[in-house]
Amino acid sequence: MIVSVPPLSFRADWVPFLAAMVLVMVRLSGLMVFVPIFSSEAIPVRTKAIFVLISSFLLAPVVAALPLSRAELGIRSIMGELGIGLVFGIQLSLLNEIVLFTGQVLGFQFSFSLVNLLDPYSPVQTPLLSQMLSLFATLTLLASGLYREILAAFLRTFVDAPLGAVTLSGQSGLTMMSALSGVFFAGLQLAAPVVAATILVEITVAMLGKLSPQLPVMMVAIPAKTLVGYVVLIGSLALWPRFISRHFSALLDSVQSLIRHAVSMA
Repeated sequence: MIVSVPPLSFRADWVPFLAAMVLVMVRLSGLMVFVPIFSSEAIPVRTKAIFVLISSFLLAPVVAALPLSRAELGIRSIMGELGIGLVFGIQLSLLNEIVLFTGQVLGFQFSFSLVNLLDPYSPVQTPLLSQMLSLFATLTLLASGLYREILAAFLRTFVDAPLGAVTLSGQSGLTMMSALSGVFFAGLQLAAPVVAATILVEITVAMLGKLSPQLPVMMVAIPAKTLVGYVVLIGSLALWPRFISRHFSALLDSVQSLIRHAVSMA
């Protein structure tokens, strides 16, 4: 016996599903544009698009069934999902900014402030050490399995901020601005051993220059700073994975707390 499905019933089933799928895709955009690993330009755009489509297709019926979810397309719902995605992505991208700032500080101490690399995946120049440390941070996230924590935290945002039913309050912007100050502090923490070692080398060479004016201070200071800085950097790299993992876990907790307290029901 063949049972035909009325067109109206077919439309009633698919319209909410497609609306939920679109809203999930909008929220996923913040993950794919800003979050480390997922935002890498080394991943082909087609691969990212397939991942977003499959993830949205699988998540849409689940998150739409959560309490307070509202699978309806509109300006307010789309802007709310876009805001949640941007908050999630930008907050987690601060880890990459910490590493880049650390690389800039170390490059200045190593007298590499003018040594830049043209990133093949973006039309900007990146300091040499910033590029190296960024790759090291990405490797740490992959090796420690933190990419799974990113996905789990993203899924929890649908509980704290129901699909299509929330808007961001103005307090979220102020909280994110205050979090930017932590980038400089964390970057200086990472660079502190090397900075301290190179400053000691500069003081030592300066004192030797005073004692022996014939000593070519500039020719001695730069190679000595570079050599000592590299030795200290290699020695301190053993502590970097723990530092990166701890700060990234703190960023995950902060973004969840931010979304939980910054959303208001639409």
